Amino acid sequence: MEIIKYPNKILDKKTKKVKNPLDPKIQKLIKDMKETMEKADGAGLAAPQVGESLRICTIQYSGDIFAMINPKITSYSREKEIGEEGCLSFPRQFFPIKRSVKIKVRYIDEEGRDVKKKTEDLLARIMQHEIDHLNGIVFTKRK
Repeated sequence: MEIIKYPNKILDKKTKKVKNPLDPKIQKLIKDMKETMEKADGAGLAAPQVGESLRICTIQYSGDIFAMINPKITSYSREKEIGEEGCLSFPRQFFPIKRSVKIKVRYIDEEGRDVKKKTEDLLARIMQHEIDHLNGIVFTKRK
């Protein structure tokens, strides 16, 4: 899959909820997104970055690769931290971005199960970045 670069307008649009996570088209999209993310050596990839305006993102963290369907951050820590972020849609560009250190997130996994997860540090940062994509917010707007 080709990764869409900014300023493509799809990156500024809020995505649509996935109705059936187990739909074969959704499952193929997730598989293709994981492969694309790995080839690009990314920590995360959101569906709009590959031209699909759907609430799906894939994450690669600590040897694990997984998908989040219809994710929603349910809680942010008051504690925030500035960290350098990059984005596959902004090749070779890095910016200091302020994010919550801890978050709670809820999503559907690729097997259709409801997942609630508490995360912190780098994984929390990656999730916040990818969920921003699903809300039509590119990281340069967070500086």
